[in-house]
Amino acid sequence: MANEVKLHGVTGSPFVCRVKIALNLKGIKYEFVAEDLSNKSADLLKYNPVYKKVPVFVHNGNPISESLVIVEYIDEVWKGVPILPQDAYEKAQARFWAKVIDDKCIPALFKAIVSHGEKQAVAEAHETLQFLENELKVKGSKYFGGENINLVDISATFIALWVGAAEEALGLELLPRDKFPKIKEWCDNYLKCQAVKDGLPPRELPVGFFKSRFGKA
Repeated sequence: MANEVKLHGVTGSPFVCRVKIALNLKGIKYEFVAEDLSNKSADLLKYNPVYKKVPVFVHNGNPISESLVIVEYIDEVWKGVPILPQDAYEKAQARFWAKVIDDKCIPALFKAIVSHGEKQAVAEAHETLQFLENELKVKGSKYFGGENINLVDISATFIALWVGAAEEALGLELLPRDKFPKIKEWCDNYLKCQAVKDGLPPRELPVGFFKSRFGKA
């Protein structure tokens, strides 16, 4: 039986990295198809005509778009390390927190980054991050998924690497350890995981991106 697995993406995208990390956790071999977003391939436009963006995951010729949808698909199709909890309530909670990260935390953090740490933007980002800090305190575990990485951890990949890269590139403090000790501890643990490390770009790539895109002349 054919089991062709391809991932269309760009190396520096935290959303593409979510899929890479899920594939690594499952031990799945795949072909990475590098896309140029300024000159999108015919395949990308064919596979994702609605959004025309990466990541696009192709399994036996069938395309799937949107990073968290792809991660859930990978978890359902392949055995091995579970990414979503088996319990229905816990699964719903994981999906809820993943949506909080996508709908509230990442947009607020990005706003704080592009504003170069404007006070109100940082305050809004901190307000959203406090929910994650509190969730980690309640869990009292290594990851959002307990002792193993799950959907929520993968969703927060941007926080783990890209926020620190923006801080370094732009001289900001968006995630102070004294205010968010649990999130910082989570970042340290998450970035040490081999499946995560193998799915991330070198740190200098997002640092360089933030410097060139948002650095002050």
